[in-house]
Amino acid sequence: MPVVGADRISEVVRALRAGSVIAMPTDTVYGIAALPSDREAVRRLAEIKGRPEEQPIAVLLDSAHAITDALEDPHALDAVRRFWPGPLTAIVRVRADYASPLVTPEQTLGVRVPDDDLARTLIRESGGALAVTSANRTSEAPATTAVEVVQAFGEALLVLDGGVRDRSGASTVVDLTGETPRVLREGPVSEAQLRAAFAEA
Repeated sequence: MPVVGADRISEVVRALRAGSVIAMPTDTVYGIAALPSDREAVRRLAEIKGRPEEQPIAVLLDSAHAITDALEDPHALDAVRRFWPGPLTAIVRVRADYASPLVTPEQTLGVRVPDDDLARTLIRESGGALAVTSANRTSEAPATTAVEVVQAFGEALLVLDGGVRDRSGASTVVDLTGETPRVLREGPVSEAQLRAAFAEA
């Protein structure tokens, strides 16, 4: 499949809605993506990546509002919204009727709003949420250009070209599913910043 520019984003949206796995730029590296509600597409996403299906995949949102209706506690993200768009992944508990193969048996899901206009435009036009994992096979380095995506996966994926992506640092991960927030991985958003945000909330 071809590499296309932002002027053909509608083509990428159609591919996603038809059940395809595509490649896209994020605010860090390139990712491979599918609609989070499409079980077969998510299965193929894991297969292409070379990872176990049960390993969690994060959902990228165009805004925090895209997931609010699905949350068990609609205010769960209130304190972390200030860090979005940005490098913070929040693990939240979703309602039992939220249908996605990405939800864990504990009804939890990792979500993030990327700090990139093109990524958020694609996510918004695709329905507000995409399942995304880095565009590389397990144990290999993530792709930072559209050319590297093609080198990694051949021409099997439609690739949205967003130029060079060279911010490969992992996001901070905070678990919001318990009585108190827990930082599982500290990254650009520090634990001190999160503590201050929750103290003010």
